[in-house]
Amino acid sequence: MSSAPFSKLLVANRGEIAVRIMRACRELDIRSVALYSDVDRNALHVRHADEAYPCGPAPARESYLNIDRILEVAKECGAAAIHPGYGFLAENAEFAERCAKAGVIFVGPKPDTIQSMGDKVIARQMMAKANVPIVPGTTEKLSDDEAIKFAKEIGFPVMVKATAGGGGKGMRLVRAESELEQSIKRARSEAKASFGDDAIYVEKFVEEPRHIEIQILGDQHGNAIHLFERECSIQRRHQKVIEEAPANRMTPELRAKMGDAAVAAAKAVGYEGAGTCEFLVDKHNDFYFLEMNTRVQVEHPVTEMITNVDIVKTGIRIAAGEEIGFGQDDVSISGWAIEARIYAEDPEHNFRPSPGEVSVYRPPGGPGVRNDSGVYPGAEVTVFYDPMISKLVCWGRDRPEAIGRMKRALHEFVVKGIKTSIPFHRVVMNHPKFLEGKYDTGFIEQEILGSKDVPLLNDKDELKVGVMLAAIATYRRDTARASRGSSNTSGEQSRWKTVGRARQMRGGSL
Repeated sequence: MSSAPFSKLLVANRGEIAVRIMRACRELDIRSVALYSDVDRNALHVRHADEAYPCGPAPARESYLNIDRILEVAKECGAAAIHPGYGFLAENAEFAERCAKAGVIFVGPKPDTIQSMGDKVIARQMMAKANVPIVPGTTEKLSDDEAIKFAKEIGFPVMVKATAGGGGKGMRLVRAESELEQSIKRARSEAKASFGDDAIYVEKFVEEPRHIEIQILGDQHGNAIHLFERECSIQRRHQKVIEEAPANRMTPELRAKMGDAAVAAAKAVGYEGAGTCEFLVDKHNDFYFLEMNTRVQVEHPVTEMITNVDIVKTGIRIAAGEEIGFGQDDVSISGWAIEARIYAEDPEHNFRPSPGEVSVYRPPGGPGVRNDSGVYPGAEVTVFYDPMISKLVCWGRDRPEAIGRMKRALHEFVVKGIKTSIPFHRVVMNHPKFLEGKYDTGFIEQEILGSKDVPLLNDKDELKVGVMLAAIATYRRDTARASRGSSNTSGEQSRWKTVGRARQMRGGSL
């Protein structure tokens, strides 16, 4: 286990995930190779690499999605393996196949696994055969007429979904028959634009769903285990923004059932590497297979923090032909971890991207704090790629301690020059229902954006509503303290009046 799996590995990605993989390479004594587009010449991942090569112009399709150029660089630098990270080509079966033909090891599952799990209809069929629970719905691609007929049969609400892709694209919630025809048209149009495939299927909408995923590991020797669950229900427009591990309201019985189901899914497809089975859990604790992500996940750090398993390093070793190296009984949960995805976005203006130069960047530190970042002071955030600039992860012995550390870390985190989502995360961390762990995938829309506690001035005034909620919570807490004997009443009132401005000053992004 002490020898390096490869002499050199090419990271076909950018940003914080590229940095994360390069750090794993250095620990494994593997030379790392970076790719950079014209606008990424001075990016952080380039600075972390042992070698770096240009891959094309700024647009991703001409650089980080340019398979020919990536394989050309791999040959030129002598890389034995390519790690795709997540996004870009991570779940591209053609890329995995071409790596194999070029004699380069693809760090991830086999091409046919990527292909089958990338098609949600095929994935549902395979999971059904493996006795993994699936959401009631179709297991075939449907015409418009077939979709309309099936939706009427199972009753509303239903979900119309693209069979390809993910991330909420090509997905429509339909609550009434009158919305169905237009929703199908929009789902097809979006799926065609995003994935080049407008095929759809229909499934029953799960009421009050929680999004819980199970981390899996599989190797080339037939071994497969899980690393327990992550709660990913804090979402905005079907995109995860906060994750935690373990999951809220998880019973030992449900954990065991979901873990067994995830391992059964992994074995059914002969899974190799690090991957994730995503499930929906309803209010009755019944769970249903949603999809399998055939790559390392954005939120993998929370699982690493509670299990002490390095998922990225393990995936690299598996790709080199090694066994996982430990069994199911060797893994246990220790403490609690929460991740906040920090985006270069302007929460005051409907979370629109906020490109520009990062003039000041002071990430938090201290016990239990980890920050996986892709920027530095002076770095440029461009309009060409995903606006996530870092992932802030906090660990505690229990959930309250993890939340307390996250609050403290968000308070310390200073970013200037661009707007960020840091103030929005502060709002969530102070919300009573989040603190109680009583939330589902509708939390942001229902509890923050649609709150009745304060007036919603307009649909784009999302953050102001959240800040007012936090201000009210602060006021109530401080008033309660004052009533118990505090003599600094005027100071407490002053602090409530200036809470919005204080948040702006500390976060540099409100």
